[in-house]
Amino acid sequence: MISGFKAFILRGNVVDLAVAVVIGAAFTAVVNSLVDSVLNPLIGALFNAATLAKALPVVIPSAGGDDAVIYFGAVIAAIVQFLLAAIVVYFAIVAPMNYANKLAEARKPKVEDVPAGPTETELLVQIRDLLAKQNNQL
Repeated sequence: MISGFKAFILRGNVVDLAVAVVIGAAFTAVVNSLVDSVLNPLIGALFNAATLAKALPVVIPSAGGDDAVIYFGAVIAAIVQFLLAAIVVYFAIVAPMNYANKLAEARKPKVEDVPAGPTETELLVQIRDLLAKQNNQL
């Protein structure tokens, strides 16, 4: 049981996944900081709000006196944050990996197409013809 667990943990994809989670968590902090500290105030200023999270409020009156407020700016902030993360992941990870794969593919030796031999049916026809020729000579 212990050896099975050890084999599971030492598999490459488990380690890669653990690294991805740690890097993703650190990257999330960077993106959150950028969005919260730079973009939200800039975009919030366009909507006359302190931050984007408080921009575009829609007040829903209630009978009890405590009105509910929906902040559509928070949704916009989440979309901006997602797009920033996607852009950075694409340009920092996906595009370089695609380029590296393209270079690796170009370095591979070209395999020349070898003409295919006769099919099984063609071989059987040849054998039949040879046997028929042999029987006629006897």
